[in-house]
Amino acid sequence: MAQYQTDMRDLHFNLFEAYRVHETLPGMQEDDLKVILSEYDKFVANEIFPTRRLADSEGVKLVNGKVVVPACFLPAKQKFYENGWFGLGMPEQIGGMPAPHAIHLATSSLAAGANVAFDMFTGLTRAALNVLLAVGSEGQKTTYCEKMMSGEWGGTMCLTEAGAGSDVGAVATIATALGDGKYKIKGTKIFISAGESELFNNNIHLVLARTPSAPKGTKGLSLFIVPRFKIKSDGTLAGSNHVVCTKLEEKMGIHASPTCELNFGLTGDCVGELIGKECDGMTNMFIMMNEARLMCGMQGESQANLAYMLTLQYARERSQFGGELGKMPDVKRMLLRMRSLARGMRALTLYTANLFDLAHQGLEKGLEEAEQELALLSPICKAWCTEEGFNVAVEAIEVHGGYGYCSEYGIEQFARDIKISTIYEGTNGIQAMDFVMRKILKDRGAAFKNVGKKINTLLGGPAAQVWPAECAQFGKCLVQAGKVLEKFGEAIAKNKIDNILEHAYSFLMFSGNLVVGWKLLEHAVLAQERLGNASGDDKVYYLSKVQDFRFFCQNQLSKNEGLFYAMANSDFNVTSVEF
Repeated sequence: MAQYQTDMRDLHFNLFEAYRVHETLPGMQEDDLKVILSEYDKFVANEIFPTRRLADSEGVKLVNGKVVVPACFLPAKQKFYENGWFGLGMPEQIGGMPAPHAIHLATSSLAAGANVAFDMFTGLTRAALNVLLAVGSEGQKTTYCEKMMSGEWGGTMCLTEAGAGSDVGAVATIATALGDGKYKIKGTKIFISAGESELFNNNIHLVLARTPSAPKGTKGLSLFIVPRFKIKSDGTLAGSNHVVCTKLEEKMGIHASPTCELNFGLTGDCVGELIGKECDGMTNMFIMMNEARLMCGMQGESQANLAYMLTLQYARERSQFGGELGKMPDVKRMLLRMRSLARGMRALTLYTANLFDLAHQGLEKGLEEAEQELALLSPICKAWCTEEGFNVAVEAIEVHGGYGYCSEYGIEQFARDIKISTIYEGTNGIQAMDFVMRKILKDRGAAFKNVGKKINTLLGGPAAQVWPAECAQFGKCLVQAGKVLEKFGEAIAKNKIDNILEHAYSFLMFSGNLVVGWKLLEHAVLAQERLGNASGDDKVYYLSKVQDFRFFCQNQLSKNEGLFYAMANSDFNVTSVEF
């Protein structure tokens, strides 16, 4: 059986050498943050990773209206909160421990890689809490924050309905005013992750609903706090609020995460309270959704990195043809593909997480630029990292051979667990449409062009002399991206939006290859600079960063040639096809 292992050297390189996240918040010390990462890694190894296979096999059950989670989750959750890990990166005034967002994402990555189902409970609670902190009233913060910080109460996000999946504007749940900011909530939500469980005494649901006089579509949606149990003025619970789990989805993966159908107001009056202003529901929910989308990308990254580490371990220990499996050329190819993709995901997600601090705290002069870049990269993180994360999981199965297909080594679970991340929080097709129409064309490609300028600046440095072929490849990709955007502009002028949308996914993946390659190039330049004075393990590591970059260019960035042809040169139009 494989032993839990983290590539802590690569994590440190990203956080402290490449992005220097300890400089983003006052009072942060690199050594202190390294201690936090080390201690959290030990916690994950001892408390979360051992639950991975056990929780997957046990799953969740709906028994007499109650959701029963795997028994191993209960002590792990208790220790998680007792040790203060939930408070990492949360505001000090509510009992948190300030830390850069990238540090929080790094710790979440360790937990999600070990058991993504477990991490989802605390991750969604944190996201709901951040909405409360951003737009909640002082009274709401007083009522909910302390209990959610302590782990007594959990949090969820409730958007999806049977007739309103990606089409959020079709939400039919109704909120009828009762006075004093209270509303009677009636409707059914589906696919609610961690929607109900015995891990928390109370679940605080953030529910999108429509008031009777509100306009149609997303503009008419408001956001409501709806607890599972009613709450007295002293904070104690006061009986059912008529939020009932009526179904658990049976899924191919994340078996230990209860994906619930929740009915609000079926058995009696369900009462919620407005958070923020009426008809600002989507704006307020996006506080949670944007964080959730980056977390989805992190789920792809985290599982890809752990799958790689466990596969490397197996390849070193497994004997084939009288020698080590990992020394076979084809296996080396697969391992290097896994490593370059997984490290590329880590580079992109941690860079994007660092933009949260730069954009939200105004820690640089280019505040607006950081915000634009954050908006641009978030859908890439979500879509590219989950798509390629799944591919890494498939490669891990391949390296393990028959044992990869069997459950003995736990590798097949990565493929089952990771696949959902390409779907929830907006399918990758939806992410692609949002990326092209709202993140690129809305500002005429300004944010995308700014990233292109950063890449060109990097290409104009020493990299062009050290890796001329790879840098020329990047230059060609930038030219191709410009030609695709020109074609999109022509389609807009002719009101042929469908001709843009049919290529949106291809352009998102094209852009993902480009920006991940950009981060790997940055890392290779830094590693190359330090190789001369490095020795021992450091020298081996820095050399591996150069290898990652060059392999990525040859085997992943090269795919952009085919994507460009399909987007810019093909005369085949899928919109004309009838089914």
